[in-house]
Parts: sequence; structure tokens; C-alpha cells
Amino acid sequence: MYSSPPADAPALREPRHVPVARLVRGEVTEGVHHGSVVVLGTDGEVAFQLGDTEVAFYPRSALKPVQAVAMVRAGLPLEGELLALAAASHSGEERHLAGTRRILERAGVTEDDLRNVTDLPYDPAVRDTWIRQGRPASRLAQNCSGKHAAMLYTCGLNGWPLDGYLDPGHPLQRAVAETVEDLTGRRVARVTVDGCGAPLFAVSLNGLARALARITTAAPGTPEARVADAMRAHPEMVSGSGRDVAALMRAVPGLLAKDGFEGVEVAALPDGRAVAVKISDGANRARVPVTAAALARAGVDPALLTPFAGEPLLGGGRPVGSVRAVHALDPVTQPARA
Repeated sequence: MYSSPPADAPALREPRHVPVARLVRGEVTEGVHHGSVVVLGTDGEVAFQLGDTEVAFYPRSALKPVQAVAMVRAGLPLEGELLALAAASHSGEERHLAGTRRILERAGVTEDDLRNVTDLPYDPAVRDTWIRQGRPASRLAQNCSGKHAAMLYTCGLNGWPLDGYLDPGHPLQRAVAETVEDLTGRRVARVTVDGCGAPLFAVSLNGLARALARITTAAPGTPEARVADAMRAHPEMVSGSGRDVAALMRAVPGLLAKDGFEGVEVAALPDGRAVAVKISDGANRARVPVTAAALARAGVDPALLTPFAGEPLLGGGRPVGSVRAVHALDPVTQPARA
């Protein structure tokens, strides 16, 4: 049920991205990352933007909090770390595998019922250990297995067929699409298939930021608030113990954040301030400092964001430069309107 009728879908065209981060080595610009950034104020209005924030794009796994809200709206009873895992792009650590098994057990199904792709664990260190142990790729190890287990659980609770649960016409995926449109406030521009096999919905960067702001500002006990509370309480289940998104949520009180492949990140605070980032070439080394700069633009204390300001560029094993957000994102020289 829509809270209000969604507006027209964002335009389908090539995005007009602009420079958002630079690789500066020895005070010389060695490379430039293009992308787009939006910052929303507490009133939900755009406080700052760079690039093309209303064109349709694929948010990839940054949409998982919205998918989790759709499942909770449909009756998914998970809480705490298991609900966080339902919105996760996990690292494949043992706690992630154990949690996914618990969801499958509650659903009365097994790993064989999952229809995500098989893969090795996402975290490089976990993956290396997995390979040394001679363990094969599996659906359980793939980073979206928690979401897929929750999808099966939701289907079982509603009497929906388990077979074909990834079909865009399946009742589960229709419910997800409706929630995407409700929370973003716009019609879905295009539907394709994500890397894990689930339907993927094209939205705008503004719409993605608005959706996460809706989730973080929802009343206690609502599906939105339940998802936000679970993810914030268990950031290591949303990603992994060594991942930047978990560290960012631990560093900024009340922050909800989710990354996605191809350089996407969205983050929101309990008062509705939100940011969304898309890096054109998909580079994580640009995603992290640009997200940090956008959060500073939104009013987050820059001291909390120092660890995320940009990875060093090395020369002879020592730092000789860094990946830096562009000057226009600097909240000191360009005061935010939020």
C-alpha cells in the first residue's frame, strides 16, 4: 500500500557524472573518479548535489534495507542480528553462515532451496582461508545468502510458492517493487537481474537517499524502524568485521549505511539527513572518501570521519598522496545548506 502515489520514474539515459574524487600523488593529480552525490536535509529536500542525481541507475546491494522492509511488511518476524543479515552483503564469516542457517531452519527449508548463485566468501582473508581448507563455492557462502534465506522464509509465511521466488512476477518480488516505489517516491524505471539472481530495480540517487531517510525516521516498531534498529545494532552482520561500512556505522552515532557494488553507498541519520553516492567506475577507493565528505556536508562531525577520508597512495612503501574528495564537497569552504 503506497503512502502516496509515486511520481513518474526517473529518466533512462546516460548519466552526466562529474569529478567527485581525485588521486593526488606528490601534489599532482594522477587520476580522477567521476560520479554523482546527493545530500538531503532533515526536511527531505536536497541540500547539496553534484552530478546527475535524478537519472535512473541500479543501486545494487545498497537497496537491501528497502528489500528487508518489504519482507518485514509481508510478515517476516526476524529481529536483531538475523534481520540485519537479511539486509546484508556479508563477508562469509562463520557467524554469517551460521545466521543464514538459522533463518533457513526457521523457514523449514535448506540450503538446496536457495536460488542465489554459488560463490566463495566476499572477504579476501576469509576467502583465502576457505580455499586453503579446500571448501568449494556454495550458495551459503555467497554474500547475499541471508537475504535469500529471508525471502524463502517470507514466502513460506505467506503461502507463496518457493519455486520461482526470484521471478519479478512472483508475489514476493511484486511486494518488494511496491515498497521500492513507496519509499523512493518514484516509479521503478527498469527491472533487471542483480549479481545474486534477485530482481534489481532502477531508481534515482535522490530516491535512494529518500528511501533510507524514510527508514531511519520511521516510528518505533514499524517495519522500517525494525530494519534500521537491527542494522545499526549489528553492523558486523550487515557487512563484516573488517569492512568500511561496519566501521562507519560504529563511528557515527545513529548512522545507518549500506554499500553496493559498482561504487554505490547510501547513509542516513535518525533526523532524516541522508546522503547517496554513485562512483561511475565503481571504485571503492573513491566511494569511501566521497561518502565521508558527503556526510560532513550533511553536518556530521568531520573528526568522526577522519578514518574514511581517503586511502593513501604509496611510493616506495610510504604514503606520497591520497584519494581525496573534490574541493566542492568540502563543508568548510562550501557551507552546507542543511
